[in-house]
Amino acid sequence: MEAGERRRLAWEAAEYYRGLRVPERLEEALNTLFPLPPSDLYGELANYLTKFSKAPVICRLVGRKVLDGIGQPTLEVELYCTVKNYEKRICSIVIASHSQIPENAFPETIEADEKESNDSVLTAMEWVNESLNTMLRDLEPTDQCQADKMLGEYFANKVEEKKEREKQEQEGKEEEATVTPSPPLCPPAPTSKQKRGKPGKKMSGEDKRIPPAEPAEPVLGGSLAIGGTSLAIAKAGATISHVPLYLYIALLKHDQESPKEMALPLPMVTLLNCEKNSAAKLKLVKEVILIPPVELSFKQGIERVLDIQKEMTRVLESTGKMPYPQAESKRGKSQNSGKKPPPLPIKRISHLGCLTTGYDNLEQLLLLMQTACSNMGLVLGTDMYLAINCAAHELMDYDRGKYEILTGMYKSPDEMVAMYVEMLDDFPFIIALVDPLRKEDRVQWSNICSALGSKCYLIAEDAATQISKLKTDQNINIAKCTGVVLKYINQTKVSDLIELTGILDGQSCITILGSPDGESSDESLVDLAVGLGARFVKLGGLSRGERVAKYNRLLAIEEELAANGTLR
Repeated sequence: MEAGERRRLAWEAAEYYRGLRVPERLEEALNTLFPLPPSDLYGELANYLTKFSKAPVICRLVGRKVLDGIGQPTLEVELYCTVKNYEKRICSIVIASHSQIPENAFPETIEADEKESNDSVLTAMEWVNESLNTMLRDLEPTDQCQADKMLGEYFANKVEEKKEREKQEQEGKEEEATVTPSPPLCPPAPTSKQKRGKPGKKMSGEDKRIPPAEPAEPVLGGSLAIGGTSLAIAKAGATISHVPLYLYIALLKHDQESPKEMALPLPMVTLLNCEKNSAAKLKLVKEVILIPPVELSFKQGIERVLDIQKEMTRVLESTGKMPYPQAESKRGKSQNSGKKPPPLPIKRISHLGCLTTGYDNLEQLLLLMQTACSNMGLVLGTDMYLAINCAAHELMDYDRGKYEILTGMYKSPDEMVAMYVEMLDDFPFIIALVDPLRKEDRVQWSNICSALGSKCYLIAEDAATQISKLKTDQNINIAKCTGVVLKYINQTKVSDLIELTGILDGQSCITILGSPDGESSDESLVDLAVGLGARFVKLGGLSRGERVAKYNRLLAIEEELAANGTLR
């Protein structure tokens, strides 16, 4: 190379580096580090100069099909960023699957739902790996608002595309119908074993006034991609900002103002799962839930719940020998007359991570709970509280227009309210009822809140609408309730949860973050709950790895907040 050419290149290099203030910043770095001096000089130089590098941007999204905690397909989203000129894997999340099919559905209905779920996951993978991968490229993962706006617009376009396809298909069918006479219509096949009306049986005038079940909100195939990508971006933003996800969410909710103190949500720990399809007569209770007193730390509360769980298991194992109420007469009340009913399955763990069992009446169940606590020197209502998940939407017999609370025993919506009032008078240690009524029974929701709102939490889980509708309506779509269980599923975005919890806070309605049935091992839900300031978390029981992982994450957060002096 000629001397003139070398001088020209040297001059261009000098101008290039001067334009970027490289000599000035190198001098600052060397002057700053010399008095220390660091043991790893070049490492410290790299750290010093990092603040002058470009912000990381999304360069690639990867969607893949994985299995959740109950073996159902769901979506994993992996996020890569360009960091200091190199592609780097930042994080991944697994979004939980959720099914709206009831427990007592016909096998063919369950099979069709599983196929639809699998197709939805495949569609979600396609969205992530193609459209969203291109759309979000070069976006800073710390710009959650812009990311969620783009995801929301993308989903809205997909909804419109589906409506247009359905419209065209309907127009095509109508054109065919004008040419070919249609065969006689057959009645639709029932989707559930739950009674919906028997042929030839007339309904009374009172039964006809029962509000019909509202149709489930349609779920667009592929919607998992929206929720999964939004959460992956939030997790990447936290990682790049070098803060835990719960603090990152709190900063997003409070306009980047760091909270001086943070509180952990109270755990609602499922102790027993009472199957409604079992041979036992009690249908009213789906979950028995323990809530530790607020004066205990999270760690202390979980340890106490574990002790009660062990004692309750021991008590259940001995029920065949101990004279508990109704235990001796169970054989006589068995539906299979002359045959001995099978023993209660106390060792089986349900998908909710708790013991599965059944009872003949509510008193039997609650007296067993009192016995277990008394054996440990604990008093229900002081040392531990109960919540009951009634899942009332699974109890309605539309043939009679009444709820089946015990095998063969039915109550109208008004009678249900009176029953709950009596129940809390007899058992004041019950401080929360989850889904005590269907969401359609709005008058009775108002009545039960007036009667019991000062005594216990009245919580809507399945009785509340989907998050997208809650956000649109700016209300909880129920006459009254004191709390709502929010689940991060489908097209829910992080910004949606932030906005909705703000709405609920303004209505003095408590927020409960809940696990869907098809929970994954991803722990992000717990960080969301802490960052959003949820009052409770409903995570299931203290068994099954995908649920225990979340309790362990809460324990770690408690330790971290305590060490930082920010635990309230």
